[in-house]
Amino acid sequence: MPNQPQRTARLALADGSIVRGRAFGAAGRGVLSVAEVVFNTAMTGYQESLTDPSYNGQILVQTFPLIGNTGVNDEDMESARVQVAGFVVRELARRHSNYRAKGDLASWLEGRGVLGMTDADTRAITRRIRTRGAMPGALTDRDDLTDAALVEAARNAPSMAGQNLVPRVGCTSSATWAETLGDWAPQGAARSTRAFHVLALDCGAKRNILRHLAQRGCEVTVVPHDVSPDEVRRLRAEGKADGLFVSNGPGDPAAVDRTIATLRELIGPTERDPIPTFGICLGHQLLALALGAKTYKLPFGHRGANQPVHDRLTDRVEITSQNHGFAVDPESLRAAGAEATHWHLNDGTVAGFRLADRPIFAVQYHPEASPGPHDAAGLFDAFVAMMASRRPPEPAADGVETG
Repeated sequence: MPNQPQRTARLALADGSIVRGRAFGAAGRGVLSVAEVVFNTAMTGYQESLTDPSYNGQILVQTFPLIGNTGVNDEDMESARVQVAGFVVRELARRHSNYRAKGDLASWLEGRGVLGMTDADTRAITRRIRTRGAMPGALTDRDDLTDAALVEAARNAPSMAGQNLVPRVGCTSSATWAETLGDWAPQGAARSTRAFHVLALDCGAKRNILRHLAQRGCEVTVVPHDVSPDEVRRLRAEGKADGLFVSNGPGDPAAVDRTIATLRELIGPTERDPIPTFGICLGHQLLALALGAKTYKLPFGHRGANQPVHDRLTDRVEITSQNHGFAVDPESLRAAGAEATHWHLNDGTVAGFRLADRPIFAVQYHPEASPGPHDAAGLFDAFVAMMASRRPPEPAADGVETG
């Protein structure tokens, strides 16, 4: 760990509790971060989590006790910048060791103006959130603020419910994406014999999602989340949109009005020829809302790399990577004419759905991993197959999803 001033950091939660530790990263700069406090149970991949746009507007607590031991590098960025509002760990590694490392975590966060806290009782924080639910917090190393002032700041923070954070992280103009998984591609991974054109609605898309699409031979164009239905139809008529992908992202899905309205027009019952569409995480929620279903806030969300999901199309259990604080109401989804295809085995929440009569499906988790297992990477193949067949994924006797 670099030589930094030894400063005390504090995390105040809205329930009045105070956790103390030692500041690192942007220490001594007068940082006060007020945001929702959430925890992630993954044992690896802290750099991917820190740069995941779905964490925008949140203070991230890492439950694994030692963080920073592999340093940081240029390849494990899931966006162009650090997205979290603050970072809390039990123990920051004093030195890093990895052949890919380009530097240490503390200096990396310092250069990006993000405050971290180490020597914190992360188990106590996690237990409190699990018991009382995700809540706002205030993180600082300023010594001019009293504990009471920090608690008040946390209590005055806006709730995550109702916040549209997508404009903070999504692109504002279209761009092509060509980078593949490269050396990290699974051995024997198949490429489509046809280069399908995919429009990726950028609500905060992780880079590894786009890499998976490009790896399968897709020509990917990333477009703003508020692209108009007419523009999508125009590109489709020109042969530049064989499929539509709706990405992950932060905030309350019900607040992303313009994207919901666009999707409702493109995939709704009045659309005679809906474009083949695949959604991940926030994209799953937005598609459900566009169909008329409802979403609700989970007590403390699902954030980790070992979340079990039952895929009813294959009758298999997948261990998945997840990062979300909202879920789709199953009764409203059924009333909207959709079929739940995946269920979270820890709490029974909806983890995926499809439309039986239209080429549309979505999952609540992250098949691209980064970090996490690769059990569900075949969903990208299912999307490619769906663009070819223009039919939704069907149950398969051989245990492989088909389009």
